[in-house]
Amino acid sequence: MGVKSVDNAEIGKKGYFVRQNNQFTATFGTGQGELPVEAGKYRLLWAPVCPWAHRSVIVRSILGLDKVISLGTADPLRPRLDHIDWTFTLDDGDVDPVLGIHYIGEVYKNADPDYQKRPTVPALVDIETKKVVENDYHNLTYYFERDWKKFHKKGAPDLFPENLEQEIRDLNDIIFHDINNGVYKAGFARSQEAYEDAYDNVFKRLDWLEERLSKQRYLHGSQLTDSDVRLYTTLARFDVAYYGSFHVNKRRLIDYPNLWAYARDLYQTPGFGDTTDFEAIKKHYFLSTHIDVNEEKIKILPKGPDTTAWLEASGRAEKFI
Repeated sequence: MGVKSVDNAEIGKKGYFVRQNNQFTATFGTGQGELPVEAGKYRLLWAPVCPWAHRSVIVRSILGLDKVISLGTADPLRPRLDHIDWTFTLDDGDVDPVLGIHYIGEVYKNADPDYQKRPTVPALVDIETKKVVENDYHNLTYYFERDWKKFHKKGAPDLFPENLEQEIRDLNDIIFHDINNGVYKAGFARSQEAYEDAYDNVFKRLDWLEERLSKQRYLHGSQLTDSDVRLYTTLARFDVAYYGSFHVNKRRLIDYPNLWAYARDLYQTPGFGDTTDFEAIKKHYFLSTHIDVNEEKIKILPKGPDTTAWLEASGRAEKFI
């Protein structure tokens, strides 16, 4: 039985990777059909390997929402099942201690018995019903930043300021298509054409971002925003995983002076580095992430790269006073 991370339904024409849509996309508020904003009501399920889940965990930490939304952590390695899932084998008894489930797929089936897509992270789960109520990673951080403000800790930064909203949304869309999902379009391509198109787009955009970050500390100037969180999660995985496992190997992150210093600057900011698990990331991308995996294929976990360099001073705070 192979261990899969992507369903073949997500392979489109000419071998291009087409990511599945999210099904649970409710908004937060007091209106009909909206999710109530309540402390202790939800549990956020994630896997530290996943960039989409990681960004919601970074924002949860930065804003102090870790005091009101609990966190469940899945194993970086996929379980050996006949379908794609995440499992809680890091917990005692292989069960999430709050929800009492073995697999994340259970909360999806609880919400929709006919659910057929991949169960994804992040998944926000109603603890009482054990049903996933939100898996829209495109918007979840926006909701945390706006709708959950009454629970933000004192002094929390405004990651989604109203005066920059359109600029943040526009840049996030570019980052998603060309960088966040761009590396997956290269790694999961099923044709040379699809791979090379994705590869070229990734590095064109990295070159563009390198130039942008030569002039300012963060993507929108001197203020840390949601855009920085979204770019960081891909940069943190680039050299340790994507460069090798997804064949985006024109240049490494450390070959971009500004991007590399920018990534270190973020890594050393509370909420970023302390939620980044390089070993888990490597395990997943080299031992578990494939399409149509042949179980007999020998898988090797790389020893490198040396991640201690992430602790080297970036100098960006001093450079952009």
